[in-house]
Amino acid sequence: MLLPDELSYMPVTSDDELQGILELDRVAVVGCSTSPGKDAHEIPKYLTQQGYDVIPVNPFADEIFGQKAYDSLAEVPGDIDIIDVFRPSDEVSDIVDAALDRNDDAVIWLQLGIHDDEAVERAEAAGRRVVQDRCMKPTHQQLMG
Repeated sequence: MLLPDELSYMPVTSDDELQGILELDRVAVVGCSTSPGKDAHEIPKYLTQQGYDVIPVNPFADEIFGQKAYDSLAEVPGDIDIIDVFRPSDEVSDIVDAALDRNDDAVIWLQLGIHDDEAVERAEAAGRRVVQDRCMKPTHQQLMG
């Protein structure tokens, strides 16, 4: 049996695990953009079109895609299934802390180019599943389309 110090944490990468995550419904998008053409706008828009309940998290917007935008994860009411992150890697640690402060067990999804191995280890040690450095849209198209 491995002791906690000997455990090796690994973000979710298997197609079966990813498909199970993509079957979830409620997605809080941290860094959701109001600007068409930006990935942080177009990918959440795609998720909305695919039937996901997308909750924008952006302190500079009142509404995105006709949905109320929240200033922070702490303000989002109810359970979240997936926290989709469109913020720079140096902000991931604080976002993971905010996710761990919630009473749900949301999967943390760090979009393509976004990574923080230490934050991922902390999240996984707390029992959270994490997808790192992977875009949700092509993953959805490949596994669910």
